[in-house]
Amino acid sequence: VQLVQSGAELRNPGASVKISCKASGYEFTKYYINWVRQAPEQGLEWVGRIDPEYGGTKYAQKFQGRVTITVDTSTDTADVELSSLEFDDTAVYYCTTQGSYWGQGTQVTVSS
Repeated sequence: VQLVQSGAELRNPGASVKISCKASGYEFTKYYINWVRQAPEQGLEWVGRIDPEYGGTKYAQKFQGRVTITVDTSTDTADVELSSLEFDDTAVYYCTTQGSYWGQGTQVTVSS
């Protein structure tokens, strides 16, 4: 199993960012993809998840209205898009599946 994420992003406050996670080595539609993040000197924070088979999503309440998770089953890729970025959204974002497999992380920096 391998999850490969897109590269680091730098955004201004108020902008949006989209991060990709390409999965391989397993049947993509059988397992949820979760997105979590870790801000500097903070613990892990769950952002949301998607069921790749049916496209159903669930988001953490604090991100409701500004996060969207999607999948493309033709490329076995899951994306997370976060809008209206704030300085506190600066973090490393990870995709994870099956409770055991993690992407390498994507640094998102929000700076003016």
